[in-house]
Amino acid sequence: MNPAGALALKLVLTPVLVGAASLAGRRWGSAVGGWLIGIPFTSGPIAFFLALTPGPRFAAEAAAGIMAGAASQAMFCLAYAWAAQRARWPQSLIAATVAFLAATVLLDLFIAPAPAMFVVMLLVLVVSLFLMPGQSIASTANIAYPHWDLPARMAVATVFVVALTAAAPLLGPRLAGLLAPFPLYGAVLAGFAHRIQGAGQAVAVLRGLLLGLFAFASFFLVLAVILPTGIAVAFGSAIAVALGVQGASFVAGRRWGLA
Repeated sequence: MNPAGALALKLVLTPVLVGAASLAGRRWGSAVGGWLIGIPFTSGPIAFFLALTPGPRFAAEAAAGIMAGAASQAMFCLAYAWAAQRARWPQSLIAATVAFLAATVLLDLFIAPAPAMFVVMLLVLVVSLFLMPGQSIASTANIAYPHWDLPARMAVATVFVVALTAAAPLLGPRLAGLLAPFPLYGAVLAGFAHRIQGAGQAVAVLRGLLLGLFAFASFFLVLAVILPTGIAVAFGSAIAVALGVQGASFVAGRRWGLA
């Protein structure tokens, strides 16, 4: 695919995916919305475009970094959730971003084979779920979204994908992969829920996101292992595995009262 075609695909695919996830989250509530964004709507396209250019091997290494970034997202969720118990959404978002960056710096120093890192990610996610603040009574009030909300989310996600894929050759596959999973969409959902419905709903979003990260990590493990053998097979397998894990995480979360 030529550069113009790749850019056109980025500009179409990313806003469609993010817009669809936004509408689904509005329809079924904060926790389910958070769970849905565990699907790699932004970092998945980033990995795909990296597989096209610079190539599958570069993208496989980046995918391993993105998978490790699940731990950074978990730290984001924990920091926001606990900060939100006392602070408003801007301060909570700053605390969460600092936690994400600190975890990313540490992860950039720690390199292990993708399967071993996957096991570590599973442990981090399980522990993080049980360290989240306790459940609160959910609000059933409808959120009055401003008219610009959905276009803004789509635009921000698209700019992020285009900028990161353009900068990836300079950053290198490892650091590009670690930065790719910054939870932009999760930050938007949690921030809006916090501002409009209170801290309890923000925590519900982030708890749902943690559940969704099991599928996220599984998706990128498959890519990291299979991508060098072929793009189509790798992404087809990763999608199938992620959908299966996503469904299982939802059932488990409901059964254990985590979502």
